[in-house]
Amino acid sequence: MARADTATTSVIDWTQCELIEQIPGKVSGRPIVRGTRILPDAIVGSYELGETIEELREGFPSLSVDQIKRLIELAHAQQEGQSTS
Repeated sequence: MARADTATTSVIDWTQCELIEQIPGKVSGRPIVRGTRILPDAIVGSYELGETIEELREGFPSLSVDQIKRLIELAHAQQEGQSTS
C-alpha cells in the first residue's frame, strides 16, 4: 500500500472535519482520524497516488468506506476552493 504525504494534502484544514481530532502528544499533535493514529493526509495521499477506496479500506481496516470517502471529499473540496482563489 502506498502511503504518502503529498504537498497538496499538507494545506488541508482538517479541523473542519468531524472525523478528525488533534491531541497534544499523540502523533506529535498532528491531525488524526478520531480514535486512531491514522493521518488523514496518508489516506488522501494514497488515493491521489492511485489506490482505490477498497484498497484503502484493506490497508486501514479500522476505517469504514464512508469515513474514507468523507476524508477524500473534504480534501478535494478544499483543494478546489484553493485553486479558484
